[in-house]
Amino acid sequence: MNFRPRTTTEPEINLIPFIDVLLVVLIFLMLSTTYSKFTELQLTLPTANAEQLRDRPKEIIVSVAADGRYAVGKVALEGKTVTDMAEALRNAATAGKDSVIIISADALAPHQSVVSVMEAARRVGLQQITFATQTAAQ
Repeated sequence: MNFRPRTTTEPEINLIPFIDVLLVVLIFLMLSTTYSKFTELQLTLPTANAEQLRDRPKEIIVSVAADGRYAVGKVALEGKTVTDMAEALRNAATAGKDSVIIISADALAPHQSVVSVMEAARRVGLQQITFATQTAAQ
């Protein structure tokens, strides 16, 4: 028979692995919530304070409607092709290569319509292009 007294050891709870797991979970949650606000792409289009439009002989105002129709000056174009636009720009460029094209496009106009105006200007040789904006609502 064994008459020696048994020494019982107290069970020890090691907290270090538990703390490590909690820190990893905390870091994961912090990173995933930080990037969740970048999942949407919200655009705010630029506005500018522009001076009142004056009649200048070097300026050619090209208007692009929401449905893709064009107007050079105040004359509406029949065709929607780049060739038709280039011919109209050539006729409207009274100052020659020094003419400035102002593209006034509707906010809902297709991007391709604006690019077509820029392509027509390149074909004619007009390199000074700017975009019209509206003043910011105050």
